[in-house]
Amino acid sequence: MLQRNRLYHGWRVAWAGAWIQLLHGLLMVQAYGQYAVFLQDQFGWSKTTLSAGYTLNRVESGLLGPVQGWALQRFGLKRVMRLGVVLMAAGFVALSRINSVPTFFAALLLTSVGLSLSGFLSIVTAIVPWFERKRARALSVASFGFAVGGMFIPALVWFIEAFGWRTAFLVSGVLVLVLVYPLTSIFGTVPDDLDLPLDGVELAAPAFTAEGVSSLHFTAKEAFRTSAFWMISLGHAFALLVVGAVMAHLSLYLTTEHDYTKQGASFVTAGLTVTQLVGMLAGGFLGDRMSKRVLASAGMLGHMVGLLVLTFATSNLMIWLFVPLHGVAWGVRGPLMQALRADYFGSSSFGSIMGASSLILMFGTAGGPMVAGILADQTGDYRIGFTILAVMAGLGMIFFVFASPPKPPKRASP
Repeated sequence: MLQRNRLYHGWRVAWAGAWIQLLHGLLMVQAYGQYAVFLQDQFGWSKTTLSAGYTLNRVESGLLGPVQGWALQRFGLKRVMRLGVVLMAAGFVALSRINSVPTFFAALLLTSVGLSLSGFLSIVTAIVPWFERKRARALSVASFGFAVGGMFIPALVWFIEAFGWRTAFLVSGVLVLVLVYPLTSIFGTVPDDLDLPLDGVELAAPAFTAEGVSSLHFTAKEAFRTSAFWMISLGHAFALLVVGAVMAHLSLYLTTEHDYTKQGASFVTAGLTVTQLVGMLAGGFLGDRMSKRVLASAGMLGHMVGLLVLTFATSNLMIWLFVPLHGVAWGVRGPLMQALRADYFGSSSFGSIMGASSLILMFGTAGGPMVAGILADQTGDYRIGFTILAVMAGLGMIFFVFASPPKPPKRASP
């Protein structure tokens, strides 16, 4: 029976995921670029070193992905996420005590493992089984938190300037433990456990059925054998070249090449997340009503044009023009990556499929920041590095064009 007087549990899972991603985005993922500026002032570390820190975070996530996908099925979402919360809190405490590059990398690695186990992959894996027709909207809701967290970056920068980055890291560890750990109790069930229908209601056939949606669920091995798995993963990775570079270097770029203050750069980051929210609203609405591949391709063009505008900016107007171009593209495309995989391959082995994809995605999230950082140190500015990454994002659109729905796997008759 449908729970008429209570919120559908699938939406509870989505909103809990949003709150967790809000804290993850505010305290680490979107905050890293801000911390990089303060750490450079404190220790004099190069852009390459700071890029390597961000890259370590993303490489860890990529390498951990397959193991995490297996652990989610073996031990359950709740246990994996709670372990992640404890490790992330411990990592933040360790970051508050760093005094050298090795201690920075070690503490960041601990924080990153905790963030991965309690964050994106686990949250998406929890949401996917609850939705089919409203899948894009549900995944967009979960992503709202990440974007909203970025809106509070100016407040974080103010806190760091007032109390110091060590105190900020320490307080972050306490917040993660106190606020995220209780939320993990919402995760770990599927519709059959509560005798609830997909999407919360028994609906008639919708006017639009997403491309590739079927009742067939691929195993991880079956998904790996399809071209769709590789096309989606490569397109996603090429998009993350730009996303990763912007998150790691935007504040450094603005403060070193455009004379922005730390607080001024934080407002650009906040503006980026506001437009990302707009993109998520549009992507969540349109993703359930038209081709996700078309929307993802349009997002790739937005990434390319936006980064080129930022790279060759000669005024504040051009910098703020970059904000909606990149932000909306990111907001539209981001949640659709997971929705597209779930449409094509089903939800039964989604964690394992997404975990394996992370091995490919890490070349984007890790490669983008390193290319930008190394070339900036060698050439004296970000122009060449950002241009290369922008062009690669544009070329990555081709992968989504060819990411057609897979054919049903060949299975032996029972």
